[in-house]
Amino acid sequence: MAKLIYVTNVSLDGYIEDEHGRFDWTSPDDDYFAFVTDLVRPMGTYLYGRRLYESMAVWETEPALAARSKLTADFADVWQTADKIVYSTTLGATLTARTRLDRSFDPASVRAIKASATSDLTIGGAHLAAQAFQAGLIDECHLLIHPILAGGGKPGLPSGTRLGLELLSTRRFSNGVAYLHYRVST
Repeated sequence: MAKLIYVTNVSLDGYIEDEHGRFDWTSPDDDYFAFVTDLVRPMGTYLYGRRLYESMAVWETEPALAARSKLTADFADVWQTADKIVYSTTLGATLTARTRLDRSFDPASVRAIKASATSDLTIGGAHLAAQAFQAGLIDECHLLIHPILAGGGKPGLPSGTRLGLELLSTRRFSNGVAYLHYRVST
């Protein structure tokens, strides 16, 4: 069975964006960017909320972005190769290939996808990930903790959900980002 993995950037105080919706503090350097690309490379399917999908779709809809460097071209290729499922009640249509639009998050459907998938899945978007945490679907968390206090905003991890986590690995980047890889323990 494939794993469902939550990968997210968070501030040291746990936010994925500040109270104004900004996340400009997550701009990566080359070492960090290459690491993230390698982290998501084996993922076969990305599960996204609408806002994150719209932010990530530029990796297919804006070819100039991929043309900036070998690193950006590699990430664009990895992103475009994966299947995507977008959960949204407001999105009219998807902008990218290999993308399916579902109107609601259905835990049973995600369980079926995990059972039949030949490679792991990743989930992104704090609200969507919270639903997956609450449904007991998340197998691992990859937290990229940035050296900034956002002071408020959108939390990267759900409140009201208690889970044990087992630390599997860590890494420190020269830009001060700390990577923590956890497995959800039962």
